[in-house]
Amino acid sequence: MNARKITSSKRSKKIGITKVNLSILKIGKACAIRFATLKKICQTLNCQTGDILEYEEKTDI
Repeated sequence: MNARKITSSKRSKKIGITKVNLSILKIGKACAIRFATLKKICQTLNCQTGDILEYEEKTDI
């Protein structure tokens, strides 16, 4: 996101979510995301979902 030179405020407004929720997504603390939100993020950043999502397997010990 930083490479796109867009502030968090502008990004959140374009996407239609709060800065707090954008931050939660950005740091990887979100448990879920709506497809509509994911679509808007990709449109705003001009990217594909695979560019911003990554699967991490969590193990319960």
